[in-house]
Amino acid sequence: MPCVLVSGSSGLIGSALVRALAADGVRVVRLTHGAATGPDVIRWAPERDVLDRAALERLPPLDAVVHLAGARIDRRWTSRHRRAIVTSRVASTALLARAVAGLPQPPGSFLAASAIGYYGDGGDAVLDESSPPGTGFVAEVCRAWEAAAAPAEAAGMRVLHARCGMVLSAAGGALARLVPVFRFGLGGPIGTGGQWMSWIALEDAIRAMRFALDTPTLVGAINLTAPAPVPNAIFAATLGQVLGRPALLPVPAWTVRLLFGQMGRELLLSGQRVLPRALERAGYTFRYPGLAEALRAALDRW
Repeated sequence: MPCVLVSGSSGLIGSALVRALAADGVRVVRLTHGAATGPDVIRWAPERDVLDRAALERLPPLDAVVHLAGARIDRRWTSRHRRAIVTSRVASTALLARAVAGLPQPPGSFLAASAIGYYGDGGDAVLDESSPPGTGFVAEVCRAWEAAAAPAEAAGMRVLHARCGMVLSAAGGALARLVPVFRFGLGGPIGTGGQWMSWIALEDAIRAMRFALDTPTLVGAINLTAPAPVPNAIFAATLGQVLGRPALLPVPAWTVRLLFGQMGRELLLSGQRVLPRALERAGYTFRYPGLAEALRAALDRW
């Protein structure tokens, strides 16, 4: 039976991935901060550089590691929360990469989450995996986040950096917070509405990660985004259309800056027009390549 180690298994993406793997007969071992115990649970505390290495070494040889843990980034960036964002991504990746690299038989693949914030504010430029890193807090975190996986690569593992866009699911994430606002007819574009939004259906995010794990030719950065990014105003209009509600109330840029500070400037008022060229070249076919169908599928499931 294949065996995969997963961190961040209680999050939106992690919980969906665990369900999909288990349904296909894969043994999933979860890294957790919680009090759960058992043969398929390993305790760790990355902020204290702690991981139960004895439990890790008792496992059968791992086929892959999927590292999805990280503190929420969509809240005001106080100094304390900035430290939590960095530690929960960079320190945790370094700890996990070192731990599995030290196993007698290291896993074949190490897939670690990253984000399209790596590219900074891209304006209208089309971005793919070959595009250089941008500037800003998120871009700096992403560069350090990806670099922290170096011990896994040095141990001979195939390292994948899954640069994820906005994941569409009404069960959680940004869409779940937007839907009630739009249902009351209070939705609309943010700022000018011209900033690009690169999104992906939750089902495609899970399928694409599994495709990447099963495709030996894929290595390095992969953009987890659908092939049809849209400007924010189009996203708002499409969500309103799918919900049968108007989407005409803009959120002024000054309000975003006042309420959210740098987080609002980087995550809400800027954007990236990102294409998943690595996945497409490798032969991945999106189940939901268009925004309207992806939104309908997410809302129908909810």
